[in-house]
Amino acid sequence: MSTNYYESSLIEHKKYAGKVQVSSRVPLETRDDMSTYYSPGVAQPCLEIAKNPESAYDYTRKGRTIAVVSDGTAVLGLGNIWGLAGLPVMEWKAILFKEFGGVDAIPLVLKTQDPDEIISIVENIAPTFGGINLEDISAPNCFYIEDELKKRLNIPVFHDDQHGTAIVVLAGLINALKLTGKEIWSIKIVIAGAGAAGLSIAKLLQAYGAKHIIITDSKWAIHSKRTDLNQYKTPRIATNIDDQSGTLAEVLVGADVFVGVSRPNLISSNEVRTMNQDPIIFALSNPEPEIMPEEAYAGGAAIVATGRSDFPNQVNNVLAFPGLFKGILEARIPQIEHKHLIAVAKALADYVKTPTKDEIIPWALDKAVAQVVADAVKKA
Repeated sequence: MSTNYYESSLIEHKKYAGKVQVSSRVPLETRDDMSTYYSPGVAQPCLEIAKNPESAYDYTRKGRTIAVVSDGTAVLGLGNIWGLAGLPVMEWKAILFKEFGGVDAIPLVLKTQDPDEIISIVENIAPTFGGINLEDISAPNCFYIEDELKKRLNIPVFHDDQHGTAIVVLAGLINALKLTGKEIWSIKIVIAGAGAAGLSIAKLLQAYGAKHIIITDSKWAIHSKRTDLNQYKTPRIATNIDDQSGTLAEVLVGADVFVGVSRPNLISSNEVRTMNQDPIIFALSNPEPEIMPEEAYAGGAAIVATGRSDFPNQVNNVLAFPGLFKGILEARIPQIEHKHLIAVAKALADYVKTPTKDEIIPWALDKAVAQVVADAVKKA
């Protein structure tokens, strides 16, 4: 009998009344403990921090702690359910940071969805943390919020829905291209979905050397004659080097790579057949992908990746974000740049010693990956 995970999850969440807790790193048994870690002794680290704010990294948890901040506008596939309803997801994110990267993460869900209010709130709580992980915030606000916080804060800010997905896609693509004998600069890539993940994937692939990238949104391909594009979509015109217009099916003709971050059942084996020889398919919509692996292979796909754990080549952000923040915090890197994202992607690709069509990226639950990622970040 198969498990009903919806029912069992509800039971378990109620049983534990939350998945995370705070525990002490110091003893609290004697009067000396109280005097050392609280009054009067605690006055001395307070005064040291007042003289030198950087010493907070030495005397408090700041250097190993991040905030996981969400407004609840794009929680999983549930859409806009507001911050409080997304708290179970943010708690789990905090667990992943701790279990894989040794990073303490505090889930913070907000009552507001106004981007300027979110920026102000995060700016004012930032002194507590060594970094900020933005989570499940919808586009285009997520771009504005991240950009503005990066300008205002001297600690790293990272929107995982954008960059975590992009890192793992690039890692998988590096190995997929090795297997198919193709080069990043010579291929045609089509990305379905012009939200947070799709636009960030395009930017990172371009930074790595991709020249020909076409993005389609809910209407059609992004090209120069469209007058309805916002400031975040407009730069993607430049990578549509032939300025192709048309539907997803039309621009897929002759493509080497399809990356789907859109909706289920978006393409069929018929569209895959129109692509270039040995096409690479990343169908990442969850829980139902843009095309099921068996159908993609029936259309001639050489390699298929999805976001699901029950198929090979799971593109899972947990391969990236715990180790990324571990390295960033340990090295006290103030800003996360493309060089760090590319370094992580290359480290993930190299971790797979002998890539095959069923193994182009590491297993998502391999806890050794985080240290490899952290080391790559420090060297970037």
